Amino acid sequence: MAVTLSGGGARAAYQVGVLRGLARHFPRTRPEILTGESAGAINVAYLAAHRGALPEAVEDLARLWSQLTAHQVFRVGPPALAQNALRWATRLMSGGAPMAPRVHGLLDTAPLRALLERSLVTADGEIVGITEKLERGLLKAIALTTINYSTGQTVTWVQGSQIRDWERPLRRSARTRLTIDHVLASTALPFVFPAVRLGDNWYGDGGVRLHAPLSPAIHLGAGRILAVSTRYQPTHEEADRPAIRGYPSPGHVAGILLDAIFLDLIDYDALVLERLNALLARLPRQEWGDLRPVDLLVLRPSQDLASLAADCEASLPRGLRFLTRGLGAHETSRPALLSLFMFLPEYLRPLIRIGEADVEVRLREIAAFLS
Repeated sequence: MAVTLSGGGARAAYQVGVLRGLARHFPRTRPEILTGESAGAINVAYLAAHRGALPEAVEDLARLWSQLTAHQVFRVGPPALAQNALRWATRLMSGGAPMAPRVHGLLDTAPLRALLERSLVTADGEIVGITEKLERGLLKAIALTTINYSTGQTVTWVQGSQIRDWERPLRRSARTRLTIDHVLASTALPFVFPAVRLGDNWYGDGGVRLHAPLSPAIHLGAGRILAVSTRYQPTHEEADRPAIRGYPSPGHVAGILLDAIFLDLIDYDALVLERLNALLARLPRQEWGDLRPVDLLVLRPSQDLASLAADCEASLPRGLRFLTRGLGAHETSRPALLSLFMFLPEYLRPLIRIGEADVEVRLREIAAFLS
């Protein structure tokens, strides 16, 4: 079985709640394949590197997320934010002058690197726990997805045994021994977080241009995929309800774009897989060729996690709150952009509880899938 975790910034705390619910009711579950991108890459890397069984690994991961603050993810002091904002403004107003300052991400993620280095034991840069689990046969493969800014290709970095490479014009795999840099590259939100250098090229968030988020698990041989999305599926009535009044703010537009880029595609990919399974069921086995049916279960929030962020906006660090308000992120009832940066215990802990509760509601369906 494979577990696939999508992005969503701080909303990835919901995934931890789902995993915790699974570990509580199915403690012997052992995913053989772990794939993720963006914030989901952090969670799968942690699970793959942890030396304990699933329940122990998830509890430690939940403890980490429950205590997480914005200061542990990026520099949020007013001087650091003002300096970066000034460099961006100077760059935009320079007209391409040779003396224009180089800009990287709007936020400095040095604290996140330090957090990962404390949480994931490394040796010569490699994440030790992943190699140990592979050698012990407790894991078949782990895959973290990034985008290569030099070529525009989606590159999935794979570490595992008995795996086959794949290559398409715009997406391919690359075998490697995973490092902290691979995790940081997969989480490098465009414009906001700085790109990460891997080899000779610079890489960013794996959710960009990832047209088939389930494909890495399928390429790695998964016959069953448990995918955890952080995107709420609204009812028709909720979808028709306006989230803003008047002209849309930059923050609201950015939130819609980021959701469309990082979270919507898993629904499309799941639909394609469902139709392919239905087609194969009608064909004789000898006509399948290289295709095969893959069982899929998608777990998603029963509540709109972005809307919950509005209640915690006042608790954000002063500098970050000033920046997000400048973009108008507070002018919408569904601040999707704001939720990406809501690394606060008062926001993250409820998301973990929602994930656990959602597992309880779908327990029978999950049990049938796992069996």
